[in-house]
Amino acid sequence: MTPRLLLTPYRLPLRAPWRSAHGLRREREGWLVQAHWQDCCGYGDCAPLPEAGTEPSIAAAKRLSIWLRDHGQSSLETQLAVLERRIPSPTPAADAALETALLDLSARLCGLPLSESLVSGQREAQDQEQALKPGSEIELNAALGAVADLQPDRLDRALAVGFRVLKVKVGVAPIDRELEAIRHLSAQLPTDVRLRLDANRAWSLATTAKLIDALRPIASRIECLEEPCAEATDIQLRTLQAQAPFALALDESLPARGWPLDPEQLPLRRLVLKPGVIGGLRPTLSLARRAQAAGLEVVITSLIESAAGLWSSAQLAAATGSTLAHGLATADWLAADLGPTPAIQAGRLQLPTCPGSGFVHADASAKQKLGRGCSPRL
Repeated sequence: MTPRLLLTPYRLPLRAPWRSAHGLRREREGWLVQAHWQDCCGYGDCAPLPEAGTEPSIAAAKRLSIWLRDHGQSSLETQLAVLERRIPSPTPAADAALETALLDLSARLCGLPLSESLVSGQREAQDQEQALKPGSEIELNAALGAVADLQPDRLDRALAVGFRVLKVKVGVAPIDRELEAIRHLSAQLPTDVRLRLDANRAWSLATTAKLIDALRPIASRIECLEEPCAEATDIQLRTLQAQAPFALALDESLPARGWPLDPEQLPLRRLVLKPGVIGGLRPTLSLARRAQAAGLEVVITSLIESAAGLWSSAQLAAATGSTLAHGLATADWLAADLGPTPAIQAGRLQLPTCPGSGFVHADASAKQKLGRGCSPRL
């Protein structure tokens, strides 16, 4: 089977500027990758975000163009094999989008939800009784933006939807101002709601230690602190984690550690994984499983992608089996999208039982929607 690959560029405005330690973003742009076979289609989203660890957009565009030229006439199996051999990839967002479109197409043709297809296809999966069943749920965290800019109405909406983990960006304002905002926010929260802080490597080692110490009185309200330090050795990070009364996490610094990663050697308790940074759904799931076997926590998060990216990442999150809140509730930051986004109820996302990822392109024909027209191979 040789699928036909199509690329569609997109530019999606944000409802409000996305502010992090790396600056402001007012829109998300990328390419929707479509893998067609007869009347069935799989989807992948290439949405580069260099500050999160991906390649620049110009590199992603070049990679996608070369792939169509050199591999566009190859079979689905051959293309997936080539992508697997390319890990680590210098263009992980582009390769992840290509792989996702091909895996989504394959899952739809086989009549399986993408999460089940990923689990059954993992070489490390020894016990198929542990495979996920259709209808699995995943918990999500709310993405509230910079804590210093947080407006009461955004907080109220997140609590009303039922989120129990609220993620805020830190490291974008003076630390004393952010500490005061964190304390004020924690005092407003119900007792079962906690904060996830993301510094995007904004602080020095000394500033991080100071912040951890200042947060001790409200440590029970802090779920995690992601990527606090720009410059710190693993020995220093291990010391910070030993001193911190909550989890510290690695995220965008992971690619610089080389591949394959050895979870046994990582200094912090948690890994935040993005398939667009790692280079695909399969290598991300493999790393997640090895990390969990080593006793580390795993969270799957978004690159503020389109609905196509969110659906596949939600399927990946379910495949990991992690019960932590995943960072995939970012759709409401986009003022426009490529299709319907996953529905969230009580802070949880219910995965569909249809074949594939669940994504439906806004321009798809009726028989393509939710995999209809993709005849399962029985």
